[in-house]
Amino acid sequence: MTSQLIPTRRAFPADDPIFALNAEAQARKAKGEPILNATVGALLDEAGQLVVLDAVMDLWRSLGAMEVAPYAPIAGDPAFLKALVQRHWPLVATAGPACATPGGSGALALSLRNFLEPGQTLLTTAPFWGPYATLAAENGMRLATAPWPAAGAALDAAAWDAALRGLMKAQGRVMVWLNDPCHNPTGRSLGAGDRAALLGLLRDLSALGPVTLLLDLAYLDYTREPEAVASAMRDYAALGAEGRVLVGAALSLSKALTLYGGRGGALAFPWCDDPALQAALTQSCRGTWSNCPRAPQALMLRLAQDGKAQARLASEHRHWSEVLAARALALDAALEGEGMAALRWQGGFFVTAPSASPAAACEGLKAEGVFTVPLPEGLRVGLCGLRAEEAPRFARALRKVALL
Repeated sequence: MTSQLIPTRRAFPADDPIFALNAEAQARKAKGEPILNATVGALLDEAGQLVVLDAVMDLWRSLGAMEVAPYAPIAGDPAFLKALVQRHWPLVATAGPACATPGGSGALALSLRNFLEPGQTLLTTAPFWGPYATLAAENGMRLATAPWPAAGAALDAAAWDAALRGLMKAQGRVMVWLNDPCHNPTGRSLGAGDRAALLGLLRDLSALGPVTLLLDLAYLDYTREPEAVASAMRDYAALGAEGRVLVGAALSLSKALTLYGGRGGALAFPWCDDPALQAALTQSCRGTWSNCPRAPQALMLRLAQDGKAQARLASEHRHWSEVLAARALALDAALEGEGMAALRWQGGFFVTAPSASPAAACEGLKAEGVFTVPLPEGLRVGLCGLRAEEAPRFARALRKVALL
């Protein structure tokens, strides 16, 4: 039968590569193999079960019919948008131009439609979360990268400057997606000096044309350095308040509230007062998904009004951050015990183990019953699913593969 698909839509893999790897790991485990699965992108407890935050689920169960069933406003409940932004910037008076989105991915997709033209290029870090490239391609755009600092190394400001200026010269505008703090997939954040250097480059670039900095803040609640995270957020707020660079945030309830299936999130520009931007975002929502689910918005509003629930949630976040930190320390100790470099996790769900041949290393690890996600720069390892007791086995397998 002749395919009804247009030619450019006929050659995709049957499943997302990460989900396909996880499915393969699960299938082998179901057959009785002792599988170590580090591909998972959701937080698992020590028994391998999905972590669901009790403070959030209690609020979810308390929602009434009118907080779940009716349509939400096209751009989202304004009170929800303000409450979500104030989780990260408590002192902002308004969410600015903003809209509810189906998770952080929806926010990223809408930014492409409104700040770049088809055929233009987005800039992000290397390594990056793989679906960034999918989002760009689905919107008819390309993706370029500049290097994320290696553990213990400084930001390559010259490489960033060249990438930024090259894009500005080629297309007259620049948008950067920056997953900081708690970078996915390295687990490291920019240091204060590196962040200052990068923001300085963006300020200078804004004299040449429009510059948009979109912060992907999916993992901020899971860090062993909360003071450093708070300092970074103040730096970004200061840049946004200057008005030279448009600073926005892709916000998600998926990891923060373990509401992966709720598809709650937002795209917000708290330091902007442009009504045309609000109109554009609302139009994009209407033409893409129309309305986002009301229930996550109602839950966020309940949380914002319930001090006891906020305290419970903060306590749960601290606990799971400590679990992730213990897993990271165990992995670093195991790697160093095998003569390899530590990965120095600071926050988020992942670390990246360097590899000269990531695809080959991934296949070699699979032969050992160990599943990771290959990236151009190495292997993404999900601390969110890798228990501390599994770290020695992982390190031994990685050393074996490295020696092949």
